[in-house]
Parts: sequence; C-alpha cells; structure tokens
Amino acid sequence: MSARIFSPAKTAMQSGKAKTGHWVLEFDAEKPKKIDPLMGYTSSGDMKSQIRLTFETREEAVAYAEKEGIAFRVQEPKEAKRRQISYSDNFRYDRRTPWTH
Repeated sequence: MSARIFSPAKTAMQSGKAKTGHWVLEFDAEKPKKIDPLMGYTSSGDMKSQIRLTFETREEAVAYAEKEGIAFRVQEPKEAKRRQISYSDNFRYDRRTPWTH
C-alpha cells in the first residue's frame, strides 16, 4: 500500500488562488480497473483508491503517513511561470503579426 502526497493545482475554472495550498494524501491503485463488457462501466475492487485525505500543511500529511506506516512519495508543486504582458501591446504599430478583426 503506497500513497502520493501532493498539493493540487488550481482548476482551469479558477482565476484566483482560493481553495489551493492544501495538501492531499491519495492512495495508489493496487488492482487494475476493469471494464464491464455489457455496459462499459469502469469498476475496481480497490476501495483505498477512493480515499482522499486533505491536510493544511505538507508536514501534517507526512506525519500522518509515517504514523500509519504508509509508504509515500511527495510531489512538490510546480510554480506557474507568468509573463508580464500589456494590453496596449496588442495595438502597437510595430507589432510582429498584424492585428485584424
């Protein structure tokens, strides 16, 4: 039984950083998922893959995994690379690609 500890990224529907910054402990799948031949539903007999535990800090998640004897790996969050652009650059005279309607 192994688990992954990570900080989820914001969804594409979010513009701000609210509801981010928490840490999640999620168990890895022990059994592969099966596809039902009649209906095409995906099912699994692995109940631990449905468990998602949330923590305020990375240290709390690591301490819980160590206390419970769970093998874990930590995935550090990637920082978003933002480039500064100006709205007025869309209308510059010396723009590289022509602007059209």
